[in-house]
Amino acid sequence: MATAAAASAAELEADPKAGPEAEGEEDEAKADGARRKVFTRAVATATYKSMGPAWDQHQQREEGVSESDEDEEFAMASSAESSPGDDEWEYDEEEEKTQLEIERLEEQLSINVYDYNCHLDLIRLLRLEGELTKLRGARQKMSEIFPLTEELWLEWLHDEISMAGDSRDREHVYDLFERAVKDYICPNIWLEYGQYSVGGIGQKGGLEKVRSVFERALSSVGLHMTKGLAIWEAYREFENAIVEAARPMAGFLSPFDREQTFDSQLEKVHSLFRRQLAIPLYDMEATFAEYEEWSEDPVPESVIQSYHKALQQLEKYKPYEEALLEAETPRLAEYQAYIDFEMKIGDPARIQLIFERALVENCLVPDLWIRYSQYLDRQLKVKDLVLSVHSRAVRNCPWTVALWSRYLLALERHGVDHQVISVTFEKALSAGFIQATDYVEIWQAYLDYLRRRVDFKQDSSKELEELRSAFARALEYLQQEVEERFNESGDPSCMIMQNWARIEARLCNNMQKARELWDSIMTKGNAKYANMWLEYYSLERAHGDTQHCRKALHRAVQCTSDYPEHVCEVLLTMERTEGTLEDWDIAVQKTETRLARVNEQRIKAAEKEATLAQQEEEKAELRKKARAEKKAQRKKKTRGADKRKADEDNENEWGDEDEERPSKRRKLENSVPAAAEAPEAPDLAAETGLFGKSASADDTPASKQKERAAAPKKDVPKVPHDSSKDSVTVFVSNLPYSMAEPDEKLRPLFEACGEVAEVRPIFSNRGDFRGYCYVEFKEEQAALQALRLDRRDVGGRPMFVSPCVDKSKNPDFKVFRYSTALEKHKLFISGLPFSCTKEELEEICQAHGTVKDIRLVTNRAGKPKGLAYVEYENESQASQAVMKMDGMTIKENVIKVAISNPPQRKVPEKPEARKGPGGPTAPRQTYGARGKGRTQLSMLPRALHRPSATGAQAENGPASKPAATASEVTEAPKMSNADFAKLLLRK
Repeated sequence: MATAAAASAAELEADPKAGPEAEGEEDEAKADGARRKVFTRAVATATYKSMGPAWDQHQQREEGVSESDEDEEFAMASSAESSPGDDEWEYDEEEEKTQLEIERLEEQLSINVYDYNCHLDLIRLLRLEGELTKLRGARQKMSEIFPLTEELWLEWLHDEISMAGDSRDREHVYDLFERAVKDYICPNIWLEYGQYSVGGIGQKGGLEKVRSVFERALSSVGLHMTKGLAIWEAYREFENAIVEAARPMAGFLSPFDREQTFDSQLEKVHSLFRRQLAIPLYDMEATFAEYEEWSEDPVPESVIQSYHKALQQLEKYKPYEEALLEAETPRLAEYQAYIDFEMKIGDPARIQLIFERALVENCLVPDLWIRYSQYLDRQLKVKDLVLSVHSRAVRNCPWTVALWSRYLLALERHGVDHQVISVTFEKALSAGFIQATDYVEIWQAYLDYLRRRVDFKQDSSKELEELRSAFARALEYLQQEVEERFNESGDPSCMIMQNWARIEARLCNNMQKARELWDSIMTKGNAKYANMWLEYYSLERAHGDTQHCRKALHRAVQCTSDYPEHVCEVLLTMERTEGTLEDWDIAVQKTETRLARVNEQRIKAAEKEATLAQQEEEKAELRKKARAEKKAQRKKKTRGADKRKADEDNENEWGDEDEERPSKRRKLENSVPAAAEAPEAPDLAAETGLFGKSASADDTPASKQKERAAAPKKDVPKVPHDSSKDSVTVFVSNLPYSMAEPDEKLRPLFEACGEVAEVRPIFSNRGDFRGYCYVEFKEEQAALQALRLDRRDVGGRPMFVSPCVDKSKNPDFKVFRYSTALEKHKLFISGLPFSCTKEELEEICQAHGTVKDIRLVTNRAGKPKGLAYVEYENESQASQAVMKMDGMTIKENVIKVAISNPPQRKVPEKPEARKGPGGPTAPRQTYGARGKGRTQLSMLPRALHRPSATGAQAENGPASKPAATASEVTEAPKMSNADFAKLLLRK
């Protein structure tokens, strides 16, 4: 009887129409009926086993009908399998073409085993041809390299189930199910697994096997709000089928046997109902109604409370589930929002589930795998779970080196055998990374692991020899494999050799080997960089001797081309503290000779750059004149016979330009002195970097501006400005011109600083808001507090807040928020990608010292300009950061880093001094590192400049001297670098 039940169960499972993937109400009804029939008949053996001989008599009365039904179904199934199909193939040209295509695909896979589509095509053709042996091999080969999708696994499982005959074949199918549920979270595969295990209930341990499969399925997908319900119902129906089969004979049992068998089985069904109603799932109401109908006793109050609590949780989750249902695959943004929500709640089981659900559709997104594995590494820390996720991650995204590095760390963290870690590393090398630097990173991770295995207290050990061998192999691999493939080394700074040298010097006390490695590093094109020599010098200083330190610095002076002054300074400092007089004289002679040669080279480069800059300026001047002439012609054409009409037309046509460039007439608007607006102008120009440029005063399109110009004028009340209240008033500018009701929108913002007496927005004659206003407070302290709101984002633009000062009465008043002098503890960074955030830059800068503040420079519209100021705790940290970060690549952008030294503020010149006849000619403005452009950069780092004996050091570069006369030039042909550079940089 057990064999017949198992066979019938297998037949029904093999029929795809009875599976959980059936679509439509009719197919679902058929599937449910088939599943219930399988459960009811297949549990007969388990019931017989639990009920004992008392069940035998009842079974004999039903045996005739049951066996006849089974024989009839078996005969029908056998007849269907043996009957010839309508699509039976004959050997013809089509079959020959198919065989040739199969051979071609097999040959292609022998060349490139990572061709995913080729695997799929081969499996499809082999299945079509019915070559089962080759089909199994092809599927096995693909599953070893790639994780299979739910559809591929179900297709494979259905084929194997249809061919399974004896218990050995059945165990093979069980193994396939175990492999299938490990690739991705698949509710349908778990459901198939549970149903198939029911067919083996007649075997030894079959009942425990079924329950084990269903319990694991609940742990994996039981919390799935949309698909977990099917697993719960299938498990409950299985247990309920045993109850229904045992119910007729329950009355024949003794009270003890009834409690041990029937009542115990009944409690299992009750327990499943209660567990299911305690978690939020779709269609919970139907499950609760089913429980009320099934249970002979009233539902306990505790179950009702758990049910209502789950309903409340379901309402919280519904928006995220509905967003997933409405979105299109792969729905990454929706899953990310869902993950963030689950992370806030903090339920590990649900967090794991939502990650798994997201990865089913986004398995090729490395960042999602990294976030998932990072959560498991830091929170759950369960070895099997963590290693499983890391393994799946590298199988899905083998080209991502970060996943392999994290995998190696996880293996080491959980104490995995060294041989396993080595094999994993070899797989990483053959994964096919897309950048040369990726191979350097994976080698670095593996070498770090090997270094941690070595006990350096011993002079020699197997682990140490393995580490040295790995370093040598890494260098050879990068030279032979990586350079040939990418035409670049991937490790231009020789970081692997540097680490090897540090280990030999610090941990092995082998300075001879360290020096050999550094010689090799310098011969690979690194001898021209000062930071490389200083790194070597630091190593010699700590673990070598003074003789080798001196030798290294002498070589550095001769070879360094980027920062020779710094290297010279280090050499002189060492000789000053440790060297003899002879050593000092040699060092001074070498440094002076080297710096003189460097200055000559820089002068030649400056001449060339100055010539190019002058040519660019001339071209720009020509373009400016051409635009002015074109503009004048357009104005002339608009004039007609009627002067008044022409003036009105001209005002409408050129109104937008007047908005951008305020005229003298506007100084009288609203009876507010125009000088009060002046404090903002220098602050804006210096902060945003718009030297000599006028920013657009309105962001609206030209068509809207013309409509606004043509609109009728509004009557705006004129509010006189009381200059006696300037101490309690702030000037607010750079506000959006489209802001409606500025008073209402700005008042709550400034009321946080103190009681606001009045907000006076400034409007044009047409009634349009001009983008600035005055905010008057009751107390002076509130006005000072309001200055802290400077650069606050308002309407997508940085709002400028400055003191209200009448420049006509205080011509020397200057407002500038940031220092304009040399700041040795602060860096100026240029060339940043516009997408770089403050947090990303802070993470990079923190590696070189304690960061006190970071400021990203934006324009008037709040858009980033690729510039930033980074303030460190002290000068030494800033100097170290310049050496390490200058020339660094951030998001494919090469950045420039220098000590902060903003350009000198331009002082307005008096017209009579500039235009007066016979008067002195005003010197042209000289620009510094951030003046006219990169062509006028000072080659000498600002931090290394020394004050000149003849004059004070300029804020924008080396010390400047008064312009020399012609006689002085002839008398003193030898000029300093600073003098010559100043002459070249003049307009």
